[in-house]
Amino acid sequence: MSGRREAIERAKAHFEELLVEQMDRVERMKAAEDWIDYSMIKTIVIGVVGGDGIGPYISAEAKRVLEQMLKAEVSEGKVEITDVSGLSIEERARAMKAIPDGVLDELKRCHAILKGPLTTPKKGDPWPNLESANVAMRRELDLFANVRPVKVPSQGIDWTFFRENTEGAYILGSRGFNVTDEIAFDFTVTTSQGAERIARLAFEHAKKNGVDRVTAVTKANVIKTSDGKFLELARKVAKDYPEIELDEWFIDIMAAKLVDPKRRTQFRIVVLPNLYGDIITDEAAEFQGGVGTAGSANIGKRYAMFEAIHGSAPRMVEEGRAQYADPSSMMRAAAMLLGHIGFVDKARRLEMALDICGQYERKVVLTGRSDGATGAEFADYVVEALQDPELEARWRSYQ
Repeated sequence: MSGRREAIERAKAHFEELLVEQMDRVERMKAAEDWIDYSMIKTIVIGVVGGDGIGPYISAEAKRVLEQMLKAEVSEGKVEITDVSGLSIEERARAMKAIPDGVLDELKRCHAILKGPLTTPKKGDPWPNLESANVAMRRELDLFANVRPVKVPSQGIDWTFFRENTEGAYILGSRGFNVTDEIAFDFTVTTSQGAERIARLAFEHAKKNGVDRVTAVTKANVIKTSDGKFLELARKVAKDYPEIELDEWFIDIMAAKLVDPKRRTQFRIVVLPNLYGDIITDEAAEFQGGVGTAGSANIGKRYAMFEAIHGSAPRMVEEGRAQYADPSSMMRAAAMLLGHIGFVDKARRLEMALDICGQYERKVVLTGRSDGATGAEFADYVVEALQDPELEARWRSYQ
């Protein structure tokens, strides 16, 4: 009996520590600064994180496209593009930290970050049980909104997912607790501040883009407290936008309806907690050609980070195929970055080039193997399309 009591006391102390941390985080959210105005910045600094596995390969091609598109702005000193090192899995393992000392300062010097996929250690692999660098970066930079668009015009698909990025099941993903050998606990966290700001961002996006419906996705019928709070705050925010309907779905049936041709075209803007958003946006990306084609934005009031939605694909590296990795995801992320920092026309032009090269003409075909093109060859194709003065007319011919 004494062993049982000791286990309970250890668990209580652990939970108390987590509660204090989360209450402190709520206070920081309350005191958060206003949104950054990129038009007021003399030199916008874009940091490029190569990543692990195929990351350095696809990041290099996306960086090359960015440099091509921002050549004039870089030469005029309006934009700086710089590499941020120190985040490879080897460097994180040596430091025994998700973000090694000094690297966070480098990240905070940047206004926007283009990040390749980073390996997250898991049980059974050779790396120490470190927190996900992605999760740590989102938390440290307060990148609370993960925005993932998926468009397939031929199927009537035009989705934008607003995934809460700093709470839910991931915020304490490495902080679970084995109470005894038989009982393991993990934690999920929902705050009023976190749920409200992601819901408001989704409704603001709908308002700016003339969309009259926002879909909130939870499992609030079962996960009544944390998912219930998320849905409660979405309903509260919806009252401030009477012209926009709040559409409520549970995550399991939502996953099913994305593959329903009659229903899926009715979805436009979707807001949902962290874990559900991670899973369902991978499903959604399959309609566009797979996770290798989808970019992702991580937005905060002061910082923003843009990335592919897929992982580091270590098997491709082990098999000597990294040079054949598809850089489309990172280029889509680069397009989102351009739009976010104010270069809307350049962002649209890159999106059109990627549509043409990856979905319509496909003169250069990527297979992930030696029977297809390399990522560099595909990037050459995209750069060539970007230089075409008739690019928009070429794109419209496929609509």
